[in-house]
Amino acid sequence: MRETTGDTGDGTRAVRAGLPEPVKNEPTLPGPVFAAHFHLPGDVEGPYTYGRDENPTWTLLERAVGELEAPGQDEVHTLAFASGMAAISSVLFSQLRAGDTVVMPDDGYQALPLVHEQLRAYGIQVRTAPTGGDAQLAVLEGARLLWIETPSNPGLDVCDIRRLADAAHARGALVAVDNTLATPLGQRPLELGADFSVASGTKQLTGHGDVLLGYVSGRDAEAMTAVRRWRKLVGAIPGPMEAWLAHRSIATLQLRVERQSANALAVAEALRDWPEELGVRHPGLPGDPSHQIASRQMRRFGCVVSFTLPTRARAERFLDALRLVDDATSFGGVRSTAERRGRWGGDAVPDGFVRFSAGAEDTEDLVADVRRALRESAE
Repeated sequence: MRETTGDTGDGTRAVRAGLPEPVKNEPTLPGPVFAAHFHLPGDVEGPYTYGRDENPTWTLLERAVGELEAPGQDEVHTLAFASGMAAISSVLFSQLRAGDTVVMPDDGYQALPLVHEQLRAYGIQVRTAPTGGDAQLAVLEGARLLWIETPSNPGLDVCDIRRLADAAHARGALVAVDNTLATPLGQRPLELGADFSVASGTKQLTGHGDVLLGYVSGRDAEAMTAVRRWRKLVGAIPGPMEAWLAHRSIATLQLRVERQSANALAVAEALRDWPEELGVRHPGLPGDPSHQIASRQMRRFGCVVSFTLPTRARAERFLDALRLVDDATSFGGVRSTAERRGRWGGDAVPDGFVRFSAGAEDTEDLVADVRRALRESAE
């Protein structure tokens, strides 16, 4: 297996991540392997035995993600999953037992409250605290696992991963970081002290809005063995085609992230300078409450901007007026999307709260579209 090193740039690493050694007359990235079973005479041995356990296409993708999450660190293991929620669930339910305590954000991904209910049903105590201000520090005592989401979705608060990880480890707790919004090109949680870096590959990692995928990267072999066992037990495995599409998409990750990050900052600046007070949040804005911590631990600030229009009706008029932005959920795609998050009912946000995901359009065109929609929706 040909691996990039920690010394190469993000673009070089993304283009070459996970590629096998070149073989004459073979493709540089082998196509997806569709197999429920493999030839297996005699004793059970070798890497590929049954399609629920391992697949060569997953292997290449997992190595690629591992090279992005922890360049040059061979001890890091990565596992691919059918979705981001499958990856999240695998860590929580493989590491926690009845009687354990987990600390989670109270301002994170919309599905987390459902996870809390299931954890409590299994006899696991769930404590919550906001992401901002490292508030989870206050409820760490006695916890088995600390779950961090930074930047938080959709509020875009940021916490100090290293500070929280050091405090958790001092108390005997494991640390998992949801790295979906940042991507490995925005921050590397394992290098900041986390035990697990977890993400939905559905979002910016693959970037085209056509693949559901998740992954877990971790350095501790025993902990990752438990995650692997959970994946096998529940069958939360990615399809070969999805894994292949994801690997193919990673080659353009650095190009997409650079343009999308620049577009997000430009949109955030335009919203900040708008005559109305919109409560704009983006970690890249110098005046944002998250900017100081984000500047220390993030290399790029992400593609998401949040802001609040005065009313639900105004927000809906704004979304209708946009011409270059799709009204859709999720984020991280090459085509800009936006939505009124309150329509889902799971986020503690005002009715006019908008989550905006910057795509790869020309910056000037995207900013002009946002400004025009703001004007038209105010009339």
